[in-house]
Amino acid sequence: MRTATGVWRWRHNPLRRATDLFEAWVALVAAVLLVTAAPAVGWITANQTDESLRQSVRMQRQQRHAVTATVLRPAPPHKPAPYDPESSAAGEQRRPVVAKWTAADGSRHTGTVSTVLRTVRPGDTFTIWTDPAGRIVNRPMDAATAGVHAVLAGIGAAFAAAGLVECARRLVVWRLVRRRYARLDRGWAAAGPDWGRTGAGS
Repeated sequence: MRTATGVWRWRHNPLRRATDLFEAWVALVAAVLLVTAAPAVGWITANQTDESLRQSVRMQRQQRHAVTATVLRPAPPHKPAPYDPESSAAGEQRRPVVAKWTAADGSRHTGTVSTVLRTVRPGDTFTIWTDPAGRIVNRPMDAATAGVHAVLAGIGAAFAAAGLVECARRLVVWRLVRRRYARLDRGWAAAGPDWGRTGAGS
């Protein structure tokens, strides 16, 4: 509202310069873009990201399977587990173990994995995620996490668009200010030598 008022105020001001009116219009256009274009960019980005992530979630649920692994023995402490099946429990202490599991295709596998079991004893079971061939993979992304990522992507895109508009406005204003100073320097250079002289009209 203040920007629109500024444009209207400059329309008939006798001290108005062409650059003043142009700067006011630039500010008005920037304000309109900040209110309309930036949210639109954020909304479109969020929708596209959400659709892409939901498709990934569907594919992961089709290609990844939860299977039960059986502990054979504790793994040596110095040997790191290649995969953490309990990725959602990042704050819990994990222990590497040698375990066996049967993949969705019926193949049997043995390897070192990590578990959050407090006590590790042979015969204990826990859940891991595998691909159809039995290779250990990350837990599938859930819909709620995908939605959060989509929202964050939309917010980031909206802020990026707003920042781009503001940078463009500042660049235009900077060029206008430089033009004003250049005109002032030329005017002063023309009037400076005669400034204060009798009959010089100054």
